[in-house]
Amino acid sequence: MSLELKRIIEQVERDKGIKREILIEALEAATLTAAKKRFGFQRELEAHYNDELGEIEVFEFREVVERIKDLHTEISLEEARDLDPETQLGDSIGVKLEAREFGRISAQTAKQVITQRMKEAEREVIYNDFKERQGEIVQGIVRRFEEGGVVIDLGRTEAIIPPREQIARENYRPGERIRAYVLDIQKSAKGPQIILSRSNPKFIIKLFTMEVPEIYEGIVEIRAAAREPGGRVKIAVYSRNSDVDPVGACVGMKGSRVQSVVQELRGEKIDIIAWSSEPARFVINALAPAEISEVVIDERNKSMEVIVPDDQLSLAIGRKGQNVRLAVQLTGWNIDIKSEAKLKELLEQAHMILGQIPGIGNKTAETLFSEGFQSLEVLANAQIEELNSLPGIGKKTAEKILKAAKEYLSQEIKNEE
Repeated sequence: MSLELKRIIEQVERDKGIKREILIEALEAATLTAAKKRFGFQRELEAHYNDELGEIEVFEFREVVERIKDLHTEISLEEARDLDPETQLGDSIGVKLEAREFGRISAQTAKQVITQRMKEAEREVIYNDFKERQGEIVQGIVRRFEEGGVVIDLGRTEAIIPPREQIARENYRPGERIRAYVLDIQKSAKGPQIILSRSNPKFIIKLFTMEVPEIYEGIVEIRAAAREPGGRVKIAVYSRNSDVDPVGACVGMKGSRVQSVVQELRGEKIDIIAWSSEPARFVINALAPAEISEVVIDERNKSMEVIVPDDQLSLAIGRKGQNVRLAVQLTGWNIDIKSEAKLKELLEQAHMILGQIPGIGNKTAETLFSEGFQSLEVLANAQIEELNSLPGIGKKTAEKILKAAKEYLSQEIKNEE
């Protein structure tokens, strides 16, 4: 060790961000390893940093005994009192060893251990730093490509965007500056593995948080988000302040705020809708820009039948079903979209099928149809309580309908056989 050790510790602490205590602990451990290698592992040695001298001191401790049996671990009372006159039998006395006695091999060992411990400490600092930044957006430079992943230089360390977290239609160029969402941080033998994402829906939420002051301040919330990376994203927003329009706040003046996010996503389309605590209203908003004629809710199966004008059917479903898929993800409800023409056709079929059952007129057939009992099989397998809960159908009527439906279905099966 040298007189410059104190200055080196301060410099490494400043440049690398490694705490002084960690550095000193590493130096003490390294010096102790070197000392034991030089003098023998059977000896009781300790290493301590002396801040005033700026060096690591090594002490050998031996027990004060009347008769020596082991020269490495024991010392006579007479010899011990030469070092400390107040020493008594049974005491443990420490003698400082000269660091120069470690020799070239011991010094090399110390250097290797110090280097290794400093690397470990630096990795721990980086891990803890990014662990706290999990869920945030970071910016870095594209450096290279490894097995389909994009390696990003974050300054103090590198991160990777795995293939599954990339946007399929995006191309990345070395030297390009890019932003991404810190998805996960994992420990490994090579140091912390920082996993970034550009495809995760939370990336969108964080981008809007950065662009929209009302979201950052907590006035406006993004209650839900659904995304098909590279294609389209829907976010549902809510305002805690009735005077603040959540959709308008996210769009910004002349669309400036949403366009900033779109630009970062390289053209990905964004639908911003108003969140609602009413499921039907929420689903209607989620299917925008399509116009909705009617919504039939099945709370038990958490599904909705959505009726739209004939000319709105393709718009509601979206290209390759994208609009309805995103609406399902956003709301958490299963959505079945039908056109008014299809609904009329099905209603006529229901009248024809259900109307053949004794006790079921047109009005009752329409009620059963609107509540999901659209076939003879479904009606025959219903519970009396389910039918009884429908408007205009009492318990006795429900019993008659159920009995008649089962008999009619049984007869139909026999006729087919």
